[in-house]
Amino acid sequence: MNGYFHQFIFGIYPYICLAVLLLGSLVRFDREQYTWKSDSSQLLRHGALRLGSNLFHWGVLVVVLGHFAGFLAPHWLVSPFLSASGHQLVAMIAGGVSGAVAIVGLTILIYRRLSDSRIRRNSRMSDILIVLMLWVQLALGLGTVWLSLHHMDGVLFEQLTDYVKGVVTFRPGIAQLLVGVPLTYQLHIALGFTIFLVSPFTRMVHIWSGIASVAYLIRPYQLVRRR
Repeated sequence: MNGYFHQFIFGIYPYICLAVLLLGSLVRFDREQYTWKSDSSQLLRHGALRLGSNLFHWGVLVVVLGHFAGFLAPHWLVSPFLSASGHQLVAMIAGGVSGAVAIVGLTILIYRRLSDSRIRRNSRMSDILIVLMLWVQLALGLGTVWLSLHHMDGVLFEQLTDYVKGVVTFRPGIAQLLVGVPLTYQLHIALGFTIFLVSPFTRMVHIWSGIASVAYLIRPYQLVRRR
C-alpha cells in the first residue's frame, strides 16, 4: 500500500496539480475576471503591510526563480562552472537567505491579518489557508537547507534535480527517484504541488498577472491623438 501511495503522490499527483493549475486558471480568467485580483487589505489598515509584503514578495521571488534555475538547468550547462556539491552550496545559500527573508515577511503579514479584527472579518477562509500553506512550505524549505548540510556530496541534490526534470519531461517511473529521500524533502515537494492545485481557487491566481506584466517591457508605445 505504501508503494502505491508513494507512486501516486510523486508520480501521478504532480500532473493532476499542474493540469488543475493551468486549466483552472484559464477557466477563472474566462468566467470570473472580476475575481482575478490580489484582494489587498491596504485600505483597511496600512500598518506593517509595506514591510511584510516587500520582504515576502522579494524573498519568495528569489526562491521561485532559484528553484527554476537550480532544478531545471541542464547538467551540461551547469557542470563546466559548478560541481554537484558547489551547485548545491549555491542553492543552499541563495535559498536559505531568500527563504528566511520571505518567511519573516509572511509572518508579519499573517500576524497582521489575524490580529486585526477588521482585516480578519474581511478575509475569506481561503485567504488564511493559503498564507498558512505558504508559511509551512517556506519552513519546510528552510528545513531542507539544514538537512542538506549533512549531504554535501551533491548526490541527493542531483537526485532531486533529476526528479524535477523528470516531472517536466514526463519521464516514466520518476517516483522511484524519491524512494528513501528524507521526509522533509518529500513533504516540501508534495505541499508545493498542492499549492499549485489550490492556486486557481484562491488569491494566488494573481501571480499570472505578475508574469504577464513582463509584456509591458516590449509592447509598443501608446499612441494618443488630440481631438
